[in-house]
Amino acid sequence: MRTNRFTRNALSHALLAALALTGADAFAAKISRLTPPSELFASHNANGPVISRFMQGQRFDLQATVQPDAGLTITDFYFSVDGHSTNSPTVDSSTYKLSYPLANHIGRVDESASDASCVDATSGMTTGKSGCKLVAGLPGNTVVVSQRAFASYDAGVHTLKIVATQSDGSKISAEGNFEVVAPASGYTHAKNVIIFLGDGMGATHRTAARIMAKGYAQGKAKAPLTMDTFPYTSMVMTSSLNSIVTDSAPGMQNYVTGNKAENNQEGVFPDDTLDAFDNPRVEYLSEYLHNLQGKSLGVVTTADVFDATPASMAIHTSARGNGTGIVDQFLDDRAQTGLTVLMGGGRKWFLPNASNSVSPQPVNGSQRRKANDYVLSDDIVNGWGVARGKLDPERDLIADFQSAGYAYAPNNAGLGDAFKHGVPDKLLGLFAYSNMNVSYDKIAARRGDSTVVDAFGFPDQPMLDEMTDKALQVLAKNQNGFVAMIEGASIDKQAHLMDSDRWVHEVIEFDRAIAVAKAFAAKNPDTLVIVTADHECSGAAILGAATASAADLTATPNSGTKYVGTYEAAKFPKYTIAADGYPQSTLIDHKMLIGYGANADRYETWLPNAFPTLDTQQPFPPAQSPASPSTRNKDVGYFVTGQVPGDQAVHTATDVPLSAYGASAAQFHGVIDNTDVFFKLASAAMAQ
Repeated sequence: MRTNRFTRNALSHALLAALALTGADAFAAKISRLTPPSELFASHNANGPVISRFMQGQRFDLQATVQPDAGLTITDFYFSVDGHSTNSPTVDSSTYKLSYPLANHIGRVDESASDASCVDATSGMTTGKSGCKLVAGLPGNTVVVSQRAFASYDAGVHTLKIVATQSDGSKISAEGNFEVVAPASGYTHAKNVIIFLGDGMGATHRTAARIMAKGYAQGKAKAPLTMDTFPYTSMVMTSSLNSIVTDSAPGMQNYVTGNKAENNQEGVFPDDTLDAFDNPRVEYLSEYLHNLQGKSLGVVTTADVFDATPASMAIHTSARGNGTGIVDQFLDDRAQTGLTVLMGGGRKWFLPNASNSVSPQPVNGSQRRKANDYVLSDDIVNGWGVARGKLDPERDLIADFQSAGYAYAPNNAGLGDAFKHGVPDKLLGLFAYSNMNVSYDKIAARRGDSTVVDAFGFPDQPMLDEMTDKALQVLAKNQNGFVAMIEGASIDKQAHLMDSDRWVHEVIEFDRAIAVAKAFAAKNPDTLVIVTADHECSGAAILGAATASAADLTATPNSGTKYVGTYEAAKFPKYTIAADGYPQSTLIDHKMLIGYGANADRYETWLPNAFPTLDTQQPFPPAQSPASPSTRNKDVGYFVTGQVPGDQAVHTATDVPLSAYGASAAQFHGVIDNTDVFFKLASAAMAQ
């Protein structure tokens, strides 16, 4: 382990000082936000749960929104931890514990700040003056003050205080808290950490895949899924910072930062500025372990690589939809994350778009835009040591990846070609303009029915197990180990669309990829593999099975509940599995039937849909795709009234299962929060 980072970060990232000064009860002025989030600040409950927790040495930003009295300005501010200055801490090299000397620092507000430079590099203040953009509703003299890339090594709960000085000399202050966590004992060292994320995959999704892929006989599964063979299991609570129902951005990032984010946000805490890329950051597992141990990062997905789950391994933004800046940051900050493998869809963000317009859509499918790109301010660049960024829709990002040493695979054949002369050091694979085709359609193409895949324009896409195999080969070249995230993305996307046949197929594809990683871990016992989900999607439920034949269902697609067999009428559906490992057909006599508890309006036929429902992220969507579940099978199926607004099913707050295999897998048990997973993974990686 490289311990020099402790001293380096402790000395270089503590930028400002703090003094214990009088409170602000007598003033109308206030601190309206203090980051990291805490119940001590939000509700003044000192006995509430500690919301923000960090591993020893994990970096995070301190920030506050300060609203002065009318007619006054903020001339100085101070952060303190446990009553001591955060300026220039010294480190005990034997214990890595910090000592904070008391010091004073005079900050200043840059009165000439503009849109391009709203943060004063000396003081760390972002102001609402002179064109700097804060959220609506704040007084015009409000400032946002920051200390970037703070780190503490002293385990325990700490009190964070912000004190700001107004132009009349009066003080405003507020307190919050956070916890610093030491690596837990009793762990077995995991050089490699592999996270399988079945997006939207609840217990029902796993069960349905087992029924279809393995079958049941007299009440017992004929065989388990690979994920079922993992010996340790937890149930995971999935809520985000601002809702019991998470979206995929915090749903993933909570696992790999140890902290809650708000919906739509990745690797950041919420703030009061409008810039999507300047939010207070928290260090990812990939960044933490790359800086400490030199580990590599691999990100593999069947979605667009800018999507919420893959981006929530390495990207810092409050807007999960800012595709241009997200993919640029993957490359620009590779020295921080150790990014070595990036595979999935999303080519539309990598192709140059000199016109900076997507109307009409460029012939190359590019959707790069200045509007969702990034340029970072001095305090972030200097504090975190990251790239500044540039508004450059004309950038050829594929060429830039190649110049940085990444082998590039545009399709499955190209993926094989990249390994013809040995395992490459780095790998980029982009197999579709946006999300990859689902396995249902990829397998149909491989069996000779290429109608759907050709309509998407990418007829040669790899399966997730093939991508996983290639990714692990590349990542294994690093003797320091790696962190990998492998996502079955369209379990969620097809559950949103209530396309039962396609999402069950997706879980089967996902499980085949897990089998590849399990075999790798068996050969490399210093590997920890976990399988989990960011949330459950759609409230899926296995109702039973059809009491009719496939021919009867086809002949009467508007049969409604007539053929829904429950209890003993469901019996045991028997699917035939082809040599490629997937069902020969999902339309069988007495097929399994799925219902939804978080459904939107739809027309149900119980039949497989010939074409996937419209994916609005595709630059050139196929004309055959129905617009939505509310129009799909209209005038053919029977109408099912939804329980949620819109035309897609939604995520639920239901706990999800987590299964673990390999080094330190035994530490995963009981009911845990998604943020707890980070500390278990980090403790395993740091175990001796």
